[in-house]
This record gives sequence, C-alpha cells and structure tokens, in this order.
Amino acid sequence: MHQLMFVNLPVEDLGRSRSFFTEVGYTFNDDFCDGSALCLELGPTLHAMLLDREHFASFHDSRVAEPGTVETLVCLSAASREAVDAVVDRAVAAGGTDVRRADHGMMYGRTYADLDGHVWEVMWMDRDWTDRGATRERA
Repeated sequence: MHQLMFVNLPVEDLGRSRSFFTEVGYTFNDDFCDGSALCLELGPTLHAMLLDREHFASFHDSRVAEPGTVETLVCLSAASREAVDAVVDRAVAAGGTDVRRADHGMMYGRTYADLDGHVWEVMWMDRDWTDRGATRERA
C-alpha cells in the first residue's frame, strides 16, 4: 500500500542525535537534513525524521511531549537474534538506555531508549516457525 515511511520525532540536540545514531550504525540522507531536521535512514524505504522541538511543533497544534515521555514505540525487524543484540548493544554503548529484553523462542526482541527517551524495539522472528504456524492454521 505505502511506498515510504517517515516517522517524525522531536529531539533536543540534532548534533548529539546524529552522533548517537551514527554510533548505533545508521546513516543519514543529507539531502533531507538541515539546521532543524535530520533524515535517519532505517532501511531502503524507512526513515525517521529527527526534528528539533520547535520544528516538530510546527507540524501540529498539540503540546510536544516532554523529553523522556514515551509518545511512540518504533519497532524494527532484524535478520537474527545476534543482529538484535548488536544494534541494541551499540545503542547502549553510545549512551542509550537498555529498556527490556523479551525472548519467546520464535520471537526475540530488545528495546532501548535513545538520548531523547524515544523507545526503539528491535525484534527478530523465526520465519520458519511463523510459516509452520500459518500452515497449521490453514490445515
């Protein structure tokens, strides 16, 4: 249905956010970065626009959530359990906070909060298990 996804998040300090997410292993599309916004590339068609709080507020008429307030939880997939750990470990090493770990066998995830308190869940799902489950349901 959709071609691209952009999630918009307010941040306190664009330079600090760029450094943090670079250390986590992400890149930025500088064609969409300026003094009030960074375009964080999460995948070929997945992006997070990190906007300074004033610029973020210009997109709506509601009060901007205070830093550290969870207003959304962004969930991203990973190729393996090890990849989940690698991303979250890098985020924590860069100054993020390790929030939680969930291991359900066929699904494994860890969650971290970035420097502005935004919550990022990184998860892996065993595709063989989900394919088997779908086959069982159709039978």
